[in-house]
Amino acid sequence: MGTYILKRIMTIIPIFLVATLLTFGMIHLSPVDPAEAYLAAAHIQPTEELLAQVRHEFGLDKPLLVQYVNSVIQISQFNFGVSYVTNKPVWEEISSRISATIQLTVGSLIIAVLVSIPLGFLAGIKKNSGIDHFSRFLSFFGASIPSFWFGYLLIFFFSVKLDLFPVEGIGTWKHLVLPAITLALPLIALYTRLLRASVLENLEEPYVLFARTRGIHEKKIMGKHVLRIAISPMVTGLGINLGKLMTGAIIVEAVFSWPGFGRYFIEAIFNRDIPVIQCYVLLAAGLFLISNLIVDLIQMYIDPRISRKGRQFQ
Repeated sequence: MGTYILKRIMTIIPIFLVATLLTFGMIHLSPVDPAEAYLAAAHIQPTEELLAQVRHEFGLDKPLLVQYVNSVIQISQFNFGVSYVTNKPVWEEISSRISATIQLTVGSLIIAVLVSIPLGFLAGIKKNSGIDHFSRFLSFFGASIPSFWFGYLLIFFFSVKLDLFPVEGIGTWKHLVLPAITLALPLIALYTRLLRASVLENLEEPYVLFARTRGIHEKKIMGKHVLRIAISPMVTGLGINLGKLMTGAIIVEAVFSWPGFGRYFIEAIFNRDIPVIQCYVLLAAGLFLISNLIVDLIQMYIDPRISRKGRQFQ
């Protein structure tokens, strides 16, 4: 087990290095000159003298290979440079906003899991029933409706008309409800559909028939065996979407004026704040890699077949 985890961690390092290389290449292939962007953010008229001074200050006048190596060293120390707009360290700016995004992400994941697991499981074991038809309707609805439009609908009904929840901002649990539901809806649609299909598939497996012939109680078969194996694709989906949620909550944060780092990233794009954009992209890559590693470990615990394969892999 320990060897398997170590091997997975070792595979993350080259992938992350490739991500740093791609980010570095995109920045230098961009038509936007970082020195010009810095002066523009400071509302300073660029001159050749000032541009040369800024390039020297940021090390942009050095060979590309030297710039890349220096960039990797700085990133390994969580040094992403200084924001062109605020003139503060980028990591300090990001870390002050990441807690709000984590709060929104965790809230939406909890809602998605609490709704999709019982709904998808019941839809699978009660095929063509009323709850099955409702789950399919919810899946189609959640997959087709745009997040920004659904967010505005929630604001209109629950904030403007009923005055139950605040329209924007952060502070109490009431501020979290509407944005978390908006972010959770596509996940509910996806996980309910995945779990339903997985339950239907597992009900046809021989182990269910053998368990029934041995006289094991139906509730124990469904809960201990079918649900445990059927939930595996959903866990995989959680791993894929965890990083996506952390970095993809941009629209929801914009709709509800949520002070997360997704909204900060949008502001950085408009301001051509290149260090912030670079930090955001690399942070997204790191979150995807770490979340997938965590999911692999959870999968090995849930599904004994995967655990055996993991031991053989070692």
